Amino acid sequence: MAAPQEQRIAVPIDDPNADTEWNEILRKHGVIPEKPPSPTPMIEEAMIEGRRIAHENRLEGKDLDELDELEDLEDDAFLEAYKQQRMQELNALTKKAVHGAVYPVSKPEYQRAVTEASNNGPVFVNLVSSMGTNVESRILSELWKQAAKEYGDVKFCEIQADKAIENYPDRNCPTILVYKNGDIVKQIVTLMTVGGVRMSMLEIDDMLVEVGAVGEKDMRVIKRKRDAEDEKEEKIMQKAGIKSGNLRHAMVEDDDDWE
Repeated sequence: MAAPQEQRIAVPIDDPNADTEWNEILRKHGVIPEKPPSPTPMIEEAMIEGRRIAHENRLEGKDLDELDELEDLEDDAFLEAYKQQRMQELNALTKKAVHGAVYPVSKPEYQRAVTEASNNGPVFVNLVSSMGTNVESRILSELWKQAAKEYGDVKFCEIQADKAIENYPDRNCPTILVYKNGDIVKQIVTLMTVGGVRMSMLEIDDMLVEVGAVGEKDMRVIKRKRDAEDEKEEKIMQKAGIKSGNLRHAMVEDDDDWE
């Protein structure tokens, strides 16, 4: 006689993710897996973060006057919080601005004014040409003045090249030396690698960020890049016969549509 077959009780399972009393019992005994978490909170969190980033991208690099002009386009609470953050950044920069002008340096004071001073932060030195015909040298001297004024928390110095280094060839002027912790950490001979006669404050900003004199998120760096991008965009729009202001307004409205 054949052995009786083992009888198995069929467990009724409908939707394993349904919130039913029966499913709770089955989960408790490991018959069905735990219900996966709802993706809704994660989606909502991602949307909120996306809106925040969209707002910050529009506001990043703008000064207080430019932020005031956006009052009709941005969320009031977010804009006010961003303005307060920007004011704190400005106040911090003001407190750190201990320089503000280019320091003319002589050879006897070079060790103290440059090498030793670099222990307190990067020091940028411009070895200028002694000849008035060196166009690149004149261009860098003007940029040096602007940089010293804008970045009052960074020390900019200038010395005639042949006074700093005997018989230094004028063809190597201007030469940029960046000191940090008593050592030269960057050297640029002539402006050939940084734009030549077209060199601008954008290249100065890049040098400051590279050696750690300012952060890449520094509002002065970001604003200049944003302004350069806007200028480039405006030229493109002008060629296409479109007013860039109208385009930006449309882009802001598009960003707000999905909120």
